[in-house]
Amino acid sequence: MRYDQQRADKLDEAMLELPLPGSAVEALGWWLADPKHGRRYVNGSGPHTILYAPAKWTAVTPWPTTFADRAAAESASVSRADVVTAVRAAERSESWAEAFVATQVWGYGGIGYGPYRTRQVLAQPRAEAALTKSVSLLADEGAVAAYKALNTVHGLGPAFFTKFLYFVGLALPEVKGPRPLILDRTLARVLRRHATNVGRARGYEWSEAVARWIWRDGGWSSHRYDVYLRWMYAANARLTAASIDWPAAPDVLELALFTDVWNSE
Repeated sequence: MRYDQQRADKLDEAMLELPLPGSAVEALGWWLADPKHGRRYVNGSGPHTILYAPAKWTAVTPWPTTFADRAAAESASVSRADVVTAVRAAERSESWAEAFVATQVWGYGGIGYGPYRTRQVLAQPRAEAALTKSVSLLADEGAVAAYKALNTVHGLGPAFFTKFLYFVGLALPEVKGPRPLILDRTLARVLRRHATNVGRARGYEWSEAVARWIWRDGGWSSHRYDVYLRWMYAANARLTAASIDWPAAPDVLELALFTDVWNSE
């Protein structure tokens, strides 16, 4: 079917009116209470840690000053809290490229092509200027304006530049409006299924086709990112209002949805 903005808007409105069904609240509550899964994040997502190989990043500059010595460490771990620390250190030295590298190390983890992709992005003439501009926009105008600025950088898709925005948003003392969150295809697929189900409940026989388009696997517009943030914050408010001791931290919801706690089927 042809893309229809009016139908997309109707589906977005329906999703925002029902951010999470009761089954999702229950599933997320069980995840948070489970010592092997969500319990470690009751005070926030900071402990969420990934492994990477520092030596594979030797060609990438500038290297975060707080990260492992690439010549000495064969393997290392980095948590979300560690990345925030690295971004704050980079901010003090006014090196948003260094901050970007920190977020990409965490984002790619053990994926072998991560260093190459990161180096390719930073090699572009306007890359550092775009990073700096996005930070300024985040502080002054908000996450959607910052998203729009980075969405023009060749080779840097939303799944990875929203990681940069997310960590910068945590590191800065203040930003305009809601702080950014990571959006990747895993999160988009959760919202695609949820939008389809909400639409069907409203009698929208076209909901699956429209949801498949607006929550596709990549290339999301700044408007779509705005809808995503509004939905995530509304869903998080639904969780904090429930009797499950959910932390007031939407990035914990992002982490839970990424790990397929609720598949929205």
